[in-house]
Amino acid sequence: MSLVYNTSESIEDYVTCLRGTFVTGKSRDAYARKFFLERLYALVKDNEEKFYVALAKDLNKSRADALASEISPVLEECVYFLKHYDSLTKDKKVKARMTVNRTDTAFVRREALGVVLIISTWNFPLQLSLVPLAGALAAGNCVVLKLSEISVHTSALITDLLPKYIDSSMYRVVNGGVEETQHLLRQRFDHIFYTGNSVVAKSVMTAAAQHLTPVTLELGGKSPAIVTDDSNMQIVANRIAYGKFFNAGQTCIAVDYVFVPKSRIDEFTKAILKTLQNWYGSNPQKSKDYGRIVSQKHFDRLMSLINHRQSGDIIAGGQSDREDRYIAPTIITNVNFHDVKLMGEEIFGPILPIITYNEIEEPMGLIAKHEPGLALYLFSKKKSVINQVLAFTKSGGVTINDTLLHQAEHGLPFGGVGSSGMGGYHGEKSIQIFSHERAVLAKKQRMEWLVQARYPPSSPTKLALLRAVLLTDPVRFTYIVFKRPIKWAAFIIILLGILLKRSLN
Repeated sequence: MSLVYNTSESIEDYVTCLRGTFVTGKSRDAYARKFFLERLYALVKDNEEKFYVALAKDLNKSRADALASEISPVLEECVYFLKHYDSLTKDKKVKARMTVNRTDTAFVRREALGVVLIISTWNFPLQLSLVPLAGALAAGNCVVLKLSEISVHTSALITDLLPKYIDSSMYRVVNGGVEETQHLLRQRFDHIFYTGNSVVAKSVMTAAAQHLTPVTLELGGKSPAIVTDDSNMQIVANRIAYGKFFNAGQTCIAVDYVFVPKSRIDEFTKAILKTLQNWYGSNPQKSKDYGRIVSQKHFDRLMSLINHRQSGDIIAGGQSDREDRYIAPTIITNVNFHDVKLMGEEIFGPILPIITYNEIEEPMGLIAKHEPGLALYLFSKKKSVINQVLAFTKSGGVTINDTLLHQAEHGLPFGGVGSSGMGGYHGEKSIQIFSHERAVLAKKQRMEWLVQARYPPSSPTKLALLRAVLLTDPVRFTYIVFKRPIKWAAFIIILLGILLKRSLN
């Protein structure tokens, strides 16, 4: 299956047409939004088998992996938006803080941004295309969806199916490589949502800056795991292996490297070797549950890390087959944290470096030397250790005593910090990023005498009135006097007490 790349003219025409649709208000209609979410759900559900086939061709994903990481997240997100649509999109009342606004109405209205651009990526080509698409449509936007040119089969299937389920006046699909993406970025959008690497992200931000377009960047980085000495090593080995070798390590939140106490390194390595044997057998290349590297270009990069590393001993894996895009699950021990090859950049493949330590402060200090990753994993039973690591490290998200699952829990916002990205999404957070939160204050046409002090010409009387209006709020006043806020009732009681005492004197 091949992709037909878009022309420059078609890209420009797409953006113009979608902007015209948005102006009509069609995308913002509540009934339409719910209908499109229902149709997106049906697209995935009706064609589940076709997606299994496409994902297997692109990445050799097993049915279980595809169901857990591709099919289910899209269906779950559509159901969430449909179930909670009214509460997610209704106006949110705000309690006014200024005395002069206490009798008026203040609220925040979530409004669609307009035409948004979603640039997807290849490692989870269904989830990372349709989950943000669901959020953008639920928020009332029109969408240009740029699919990955690397995961060809899945992108071609999405391109073919979308027009059969959703009105094409609401979205457009763009296929292409670097040239087409660059031309796409020259167009004006109201928001850009990009998933990928930090190098391309800089180009996205540069292009967005030309139109002052806000961006959401979902990137990656080196996501560490820390194992403490009170851990059950077999359980930890299972969960770290899952977090590293799921999708052959081609996951933005994959365990990039792991710290293990020196006193328990032998136990950990025996446990993880046992895990790999149980899961994939003596020849993982023949396992139906083990994935493939997406392209020979990425294969060559990963083999360079293995063959030109500056430290470490391979205790498992290392075997490869370029034609099959296969690299065995590879475990490397005795790794030097300053190894430029293994530790210099995100691995994004089935290679797990192991670094030993003596005290918990050691891995925390070393992690701080890297830019914060998209995830951090900590295995510990001690609350004090958990709090210590959380307090002195940075990452986009954290899973404690497991891996990957904070991203799968769509009740939590997912996103990076620093070089691992900016902004987050999933669930209500997706509605927020694809909406403008418009502040509205509805005043009444009365009590003009109370605010006339703001009008010129100024005078001592008006200044006194203005001071009374702005600076005698009871909460603010009592906080200054009594060092803590006191509610209206308490304030009145105190004031009456003061007046009574004065009258008695």
